[in-house]
Amino acid sequence: MSGEKELGLRSSQSDQDAAAGTAVFTTSEGVLETKRGLSPRHVQLMAIGGSIGVGLWVGVGGVLSKAGPLSLVLGYMFWGLLFVWPLNLCVAEMCAYLPIRGSIFELASRYVDPALGFAMGWTYFFAGTMLVCVEYSAVSTVIQYWNADINPAAWIALAMVSCVAVNVIAVKFYGESEFIMASFKVILLFGLCFLTLITMSGGNPRHDAYGFRNWGNGDFMHPYYTTGSTGRFLAWWEVVIYAAFTIAGPDMIALAAGEIQNPRRTIPRVAKLVFYRLVGFYVVGVLCVGIICSSTDPGLLGAIKSGEPGAGASPWVIGIKNLGIEGLPSVINAAILLSGWSCGNAYLYSASRTLYGLAKDGQAPKIFLKCTKAGVPIWCVLAVSLITCISFLVADNNSSEVFFWFVDLTTTALIMTYTMMYIAYVGWYRARTAQGMDPASLPYRAPWAPYTAYGGLSLGVLLLIFVGWNSFVPWDTRDFVTNYFGVAWGVFMFVLWKVLKKTKMVSPAEADLISGKAEIDEECRHWEEGGIEENEKKRLAQMSFVRRCWERIW
Repeated sequence: MSGEKELGLRSSQSDQDAAAGTAVFTTSEGVLETKRGLSPRHVQLMAIGGSIGVGLWVGVGGVLSKAGPLSLVLGYMFWGLLFVWPLNLCVAEMCAYLPIRGSIFELASRYVDPALGFAMGWTYFFAGTMLVCVEYSAVSTVIQYWNADINPAAWIALAMVSCVAVNVIAVKFYGESEFIMASFKVILLFGLCFLTLITMSGGNPRHDAYGFRNWGNGDFMHPYYTTGSTGRFLAWWEVVIYAAFTIAGPDMIALAAGEIQNPRRTIPRVAKLVFYRLVGFYVVGVLCVGIICSSTDPGLLGAIKSGEPGAGASPWVIGIKNLGIEGLPSVINAAILLSGWSCGNAYLYSASRTLYGLAKDGQAPKIFLKCTKAGVPIWCVLAVSLITCISFLVADNNSSEVFFWFVDLTTTALIMTYTMMYIAYVGWYRARTAQGMDPASLPYRAPWAPYTAYGGLSLGVLLLIFVGWNSFVPWDTRDFVTNYFGVAWGVFMFVLWKVLKKTKMVSPAEADLISGKAEIDEECRHWEEGGIEENEKKRLAQMSFVRRCWERIW
C-alpha cells in the first residue's frame, strides 16, 4: 500500500525551512518528492481563477441563445449549489484529515476499492489532459481574432512552451504566476459585472436605461429541441451540462493537498468559501451576461453560427458594442487569451500531479515519481505535454470545431471523476463511523453529511446517463462518442484494475485511516502546535488591519 511507503517519509528540512514550509522531502529510498510550497493565497486563487476560462467569456453565449437568461442563471445555481459546493465540503473533510501526496485517489483506494482509486485517477488524468487541449485550442482560436492568416498551430506551440516553462521551474513560481493571472481574471469579471450594473441604469453613450429589457417579450426562457414546457426543461438541462464544464470542483484543492502549507487550516478555509465564489463569480456573472446581451441578438446568433473566433462571439462584447462603447473588444479578447493560457497552465499542473499520485500508488510507472530538487515531478509534466500535442489537430481542422471536441470529452470525464469523489466520501464516512472515530477529532466536518453526499452522487449519475441525450435523435456518432467516452473510460479502468489485481471492496471496519497520518502530523507540527485556531488568532493579531482584511478575503 502506498500509505506504507509514506511511513518511511523523513524531513530533510532545517528549522528555518520548517518555519517557511518550503523544504523538499525524500522517501526512505532518497527519492525527491513534491514539497509544500503553495501558500493559502495561492490555493484560493487556484481554486477560483483556475476554472475561469474561455467557457465563461465566449462559450456561454451558445447556451444563452439556446436557453435564455433565466434558464442560464437557474442552471448554474442548480449545478453549483447542489453538486459542486457540497462536493468541495466533503473532499475538504477527507483531505484536511489526511493531506497526503497520494491525493484523493489513494483515499478512494483505501476507503472503497483500489479499483475505484485507479479508475478515478486515470479518469481525472484524462479530463485534465483534455482540459489542457481545450485551452490550447482556445488560445489559437482567440488569437485568430487579430490575425487569421497564421496557422493556429504556431500559437498552440507558443502556449505549450510557456506553460511547460512555468510548471518545471518550481511550484512556488507556478503558484505566483497563477495568483497573478487568476487575480486579473477575477478583477475583469468584477469589472464587467459593474459595467453591466452601470449601463443598465443608463450610464452608457446612448443613455439607455435598458434594465431587464432583454428578459422581456417571453425571452427569459427558450424551448430547445422541442416546444412548450418540455422544450424549456431541455434547454435548462443543456445549461446544467455546460455548467458542469465551466464550474470547477474540488480537484485543485485535492491534488494540491500534498503541496499546501498548513493544509489542515487552508483546505477547509478554501472549501467553506466556495459558496460565495459560486454565487459571486458564476451566478452573478451569468446573470449579468443575460442582462447586457439579448439571447436573441442577431449578432450573437450570427457569431455562433459562423464560428467567429475570440471576442467576436462573446455576449459581453456584443452587448457592449450595442451600447456604442468602443475600444473594448480587443481588451476583452486579450483577457480571454490570458484566461485560456492561465487555465492551460493550471490543468497542466493538475494533470501532472495526478500522474504523480498514481505513480506513488503503484498505478503508473515508477519513472513518474522522479522530482527535481525544486519538487517538480518533471517526467509527469513532460508526459502530459507530449499527449497534449494532439491539440495540433487545429492545423488541419477548424480550430473552433476542435475546441468543442475537447469540451465534450472533458465535460463527461469531469462529471465521472466528481461522482467517484462522492463515492469515496461515502466510503470514508462509513469507515470512520464503523471504526468509532470521534467526529470532534477531525480538523473539519462537512455539514449535512452524508445526506449531501448521497444527493450529489445521485445527481452525478443522472447527468452521466443523460449528458448526451440529444445525440440519439437524430443520431450523431461524433457527439455520442465525445459525450460518452468519459463514462466508458472510467468504467473500463475500474474493470481493468479489478480483473488484473483481483481487488475487493474495502470493509468499512477494515479501511485504512491511519497510514501516513503520523508523518503528516509531524510535517504539519510547526503550523499546528498549540492548536490550529489558536495559532491563526495569534498570527492575525500580529498583522495590520489592512493585512487582516486581505487575509480574511483570501
